[in-house]
Amino acid sequence: MSHAPERTERELVEQILDGDREAFLDFIDRYERLVKHVVFRMVDDDRDREELCQDVFVRAYRSLDGFRFESKLSTWLARIARNTCLNHLEKKDLPLYADHAPAPDGESPDARAALNRLEDPDADVDQDAMDREQQDVVRRGLDTLAEHYRTALTLYHLEGMSVSQISEVMGNPEGTVKSHLYRGRKKLKDWLLEHYDQEELTT
Repeated sequence: MSHAPERTERELVEQILDGDREAFLDFIDRYERLVKHVVFRMVDDDRDREELCQDVFVRAYRSLDGFRFESKLSTWLARIARNTCLNHLEKKDLPLYADHAPAPDGESPDARAALNRLEDPDADVDQDAMDREQQDVVRRGLDTLAEHYRTALTLYHLEGMSVSQISEVMGNPEGTVKSHLYRGRKKLKDWLLEHYDQEELTT
């Protein structure tokens, strides 16, 4: 059975603005993972997370007529998601989620592969190339980092964004983003070495 070709970003935006409900549902389906990656890395309350994800898409819908295709749609949406979370945390006077996540329980996943991935910043970041256990290791470690490290690493390693795209999302110079990636990897590596067997990580 043949499938209709995927809408381009411009087609998707134009159809949403024309009132096409199916196009908006496609928009949500296409970018739901990205929004959850940003929101779930910044906010720890499950109820707030779900509400914020919905809020991000509502804000994006209301602002879509101002999107000028000067960046990728994913970059624009990730910036909305991050700012929505920052506003939420500031309004509720809550700290950024990160500081003390517990060590993982149960059987140790493949931490060595996750560590190797982190030490090669030029590695292929395709989501399919990273198995579920490696993703789980990285996410547990990410939850221990400060927000700026966590956001930069999440967008780079889990969403495959470039340094320039992350710079747009975070509103920081590219040099700052590179520093966040370097320091974040170092902190994440230290966490992996602390919580997983040394031999497993280095053999």
